[in-house]
Amino acid sequence: MSIELLPDWMAGLEEEDVAFIRRFLLASGSLKEVAGQYGVTYPTVRLRLDRLIQKIRLSEDAAADPYIATVKRLAVNEKIDLDTAKLLIAEYKKTRGNKEEL
Repeated sequence: MSIELLPDWMAGLEEEDVAFIRRFLLASGSLKEVAGQYGVTYPTVRLRLDRLIQKIRLSEDAAADPYIATVKRLAVNEKIDLDTAKLLIAEYKKTRGNKEEL
């Protein structure tokens, strides 16, 4: 399958994320079955799925504002903490608001 045929949200995922989605689909959406395949607990799989959902939503937001999407992605991937992400976004919106007023 060519990458050109992939939707933007899927093309932006890491290979590990795509493999997880594949396992999830093949397990007919059974988090319990996926947990067994990975040898982890149900809550761990649920957390992983929640993070994937956030990543997909972020890829949709990226077109609207790439900076905010990048900061959110860093927080989802735990590269920065949530409080720092909120602060960066708030400050960015303040400076953007000032530029739009000019």
